[in-house]
Amino acid sequence: MDLPPTTRSVPAARHVVRELVRAWQVPQDDADVALLVTELVANVVDHVGGEAVLSLEVEFSDGWLRIAVADGSAVQPVVGELRGDQPRGRGMQIVEAVADRWGVEQVDGGKRIWFVMGPGGD
Repeated sequence: MDLPPTTRSVPAARHVVRELVRAWQVPQDDADVALLVTELVANVVDHVGGEAVLSLEVEFSDGWLRIAVADGSAVQPVVGELRGDQPRGRGMQIVEAVADRWGVEQVDGGKRIWFVMGPGGD
């Protein structure tokens, strides 16, 4: 699914993914999945924006759920240090804490940030 990197894409992506995982009856917690999608898409909106398109990819196979967001920016995500004086900036920490694995791949001058969640949902 391709979306513009605007704030409206955050709830749209969350809604679409939540409906997909419910329809597919995946064992992963749909609230956790929606949270991670929100964080990845919001990061693109916050850090890439512009005229780029973000692509949301959702795969489910053998009990594993893989979700990726690709964008046209080569800037890599950073798992920042928690600081109480910053109201934002915890997105990748949340992804790291909730997903079983996550990573970044270089694609077409940009990147694809992905996470996977196993059948146990942890």
